[in-house]
Amino acid sequence: MAGFGVLAAALGVVGLIAPDVLLRLMGFTPVPDSRRAEGDHTTVFLTASSMAALNMGVYYVLAALSDWKAFFRWTVPFRLLTCAVFTLAVIGGRAPSGFLGVGLWEGIGAIVTGAALRYEQRRAPATDMEVDPAV
Repeated sequence: MAGFGVLAAALGVVGLIAPDVLLRLMGFTPVPDSRRAEGDHTTVFLTASSMAALNMGVYYVLAALSDWKAFFRWTVPFRLLTCAVFTLAVIGGRAPSGFLGVGLWEGIGAIVTGAALRYEQRRAPATDMEVDPAV
């Protein structure tokens, strides 16, 4: 969780400071500002998404530092949903194939998180489960 958080925060910072670098990482070809059509709000969307990634990254790091298992569980279905949406965006032609990596990162992260939670739950003594029924 902490690793994902650090990566998300770092990519958020990259998007805020050097948006063209982030676009290239995701398989998009950046368009110079001088060639953008009036009403093209790509940079506004990228700024908002990057700020959200920075915030989300910090949330993940804080959750990892406090070992907040409920937060970890909540991320699994939503990261799987993100994987599905991003993958369908590539399949449907709404995003370039490089964007598939973002979806795969989310899907793999969800599976690893879910597996780790299940492993911890199975090896936890019965008294731990009584203290935290959400596990």
